[in-house]
Amino acid sequence: MLAAERRRAILASLQSGGAVRVADLAAALSVSEMTVRRDLDALDAQELLSKVHGGAVTRHHRGDEPRSAEKAQQRRAEKVAIARAAAALVDDGMTIAIGAGSTTTELARLLRVRPSVTVITNSLPVFDVLTAPDAESPGPAAYLSGGTRTPSDALVGPIADTALASFRVDATFLGVHGVDEHAGLTSPNVAEAQTNRTLIEISARLVVLADHTKYGEVGACVFARLDQVHALIVDDGLNADARSVLDERVGELTVVTPGEHS
Repeated sequence: MLAAERRRAILASLQSGGAVRVADLAAALSVSEMTVRRDLDALDAQELLSKVHGGAVTRHHRGDEPRSAEKAQQRRAEKVAIARAAAALVDDGMTIAIGAGSTTTELARLLRVRPSVTVITNSLPVFDVLTAPDAESPGPAAYLSGGTRTPSDALVGPIADTALASFRVDATFLGVHGVDEHAGLTSPNVAEAQTNRTLIEISARLVVLADHTKYGEVGACVFARLDQVHALIVDDGLNADARSVLDERVGELTVVTPGEHS
């Protein structure tokens, strides 16, 4: 197979799944992992994808933010597994905050049948899930901040920050645009980064939900250091080097396997 054919195949696979792994591509294309890495280098140089540890993801510029509907279709098995592990950290009677994101929305689905829990959120999808009128049982008490809507369906800005600052919660569960060894937790949206800081400030504990493609991604706005993270939940697509780095930098690293308890 010619290099141009391989690269077209890589881009097709990336378009369908949102992320690709070097090992999977090497097996599918019957070439070495080194060949795949060279192809990814070439495609990254052409700004057709973004290389990450162990593979590549669809390319978003640091100032760009994918819409929530787009993110919800990518790596859903991983997100469900991460959300399941996060839900296990929520005890009856807790008051928690949930930030915006497709993975945190999966967490909200699991908490929909937990009426003893109280949830504060700045996410329209999270609030919609928690307050769905057609559910068979009552859900958690849910409070939605006001604010300006972002492409990820988060409510941000001064109104959101003021509303959220009036609460104190046992734990905040955040999704992230990027997790990086040096930059920490980042977002491409400056207002969303500030609102995430508020969500962290009102909480006794920070739990971050991030699939493996978020590692090595850096948005324009930093909102937390890695050592501020009490617990980080990721899927097993995260490579060994990244696991070692995160295991040393965050309070507790949990690695889940998609579909393991489905």
